[in-house]
Amino acid sequence: MTFSNVSTVARANVYFNGRVVSHTILFPDNSKKTLGLIYDGSYHFGTEAAERMEITDGACEVVLDGQTESKSYAAGSAFEVPANSGFTISVGEGICQYICSFLS
Repeated sequence: MTFSNVSTVARANVYFNGRVVSHTILFPDNSKKTLGLIYDGSYHFGTEAAERMEITDGACEVVLDGQTESKSYAAGSAFEVPANSGFTISVGEGICQYICSFLS
């Protein structure tokens, strides 16, 4: 996937001692996305805005806050997280790559 006419933020967003890393891209309409990767492990993220996470490579398991059942996502699939919520994402092996869109 490619994006045209965007600006990037050079400084990476680094979480969990470098186990999750993303870069922000900014669009002309003032929307933004992050492009990132997640190494093997389990990580919890909180959300302020609603998010759509598109998995572009690899696979992961996700448990949304307030739920107990995990769901599997592989390249080509996506999940949404409500605003003011959170999720736990787990990668069993390899690297999971994603595009996070912030929804309004």
